[in-house]
Amino acid sequence: MLWKRLIARTSIATLTAFASLMILLDSCVQFRMSTKEIDQYFADKPAKGVTGSYYVGNQKINYLTVGSDTLPLAVFVHGSPGSLSAFIDFMGDPQLVEKVQVISVDRPGFGASNFGYAEPSIQKQAAELKPILQKHRHQRPVILIGHSLGGPVIARMAMDYPDLVDGLVFVAASIDPDLEPNEWFRGPLATPFLKWLLPRSLRASNDEIYQLKPQLQQMIPMWSKVKANTIVIQGSVDELVHPGNADFAKRMITNAPVKIVLKDSMNHFVPWSNPELIREAVLELAATK
Repeated sequence: MLWKRLIARTSIATLTAFASLMILLDSCVQFRMSTKEIDQYFADKPAKGVTGSYYVGNQKINYLTVGSDTLPLAVFVHGSPGSLSAFIDFMGDPQLVEKVQVISVDRPGFGASNFGYAEPSIQKQAAELKPILQKHRHQRPVILIGHSLGGPVIARMAMDYPDLVDGLVFVAASIDPDLEPNEWFRGPLATPFLKWLLPRSLRASNDEIYQLKPQLQQMIPMWSKVKANTIVIQGSVDELVHPGNADFAKRMITNAPVKIVLKDSMNHFVPWSNPELIREAVLELAATK
């Protein structure tokens, strides 16, 4: 009987240690800033961030706004995983905020938008971000900026709501279904048991990336609906999103001007390594008549 008790105690101790590790990992891998951290960031900035939120059904959408609503509007949409804080330095950029009002959103499943519960449908994500454009457009130019998986989301918004979108900036965007990598581990990690072992940010990320290729395939016939002036920023040594995605945008967007900014030696993390390219693209589109 003693050995059975030892096995039971060892099993309980192992499960407890594993659960504690998962809780610790979840708290460390969130890719988001707290409200306190955001407030501290803007403490010495002339333009303060204002948080807003709304619901589409049960889906909460959280976002942050900086700048005057008399200026053109630039809406930033992050990749996977991520949150609105991925673009926090753009919101504190005086050169940008002087010329445009900036909004950064938490996509479904990230930040404070139902954290951990992804929305795999790109069409639904676009619909859930539409109220931001409807509320804040105010008869002024609207530019959408999408990094990585944020790219197909802003593309779908431009397809479904062309009257609400004037400019697009694709930043290392995953938009070509044929260039999506075949990552064998995505399927197992999406199964009911294994997915709940992942930190919430990574669980949400895997759930949407696992479904991304068929979502992009559905969008193929819709690219002709894009009417917004477009700038594509892509690095030649991007190991996460194939540089050929830039060529795909040029080929598929046939009813709007497309400018390609391809930079040698630049990787996937453009918002942090080369923020000036994004700033310049936004300001260029904001000045377009």
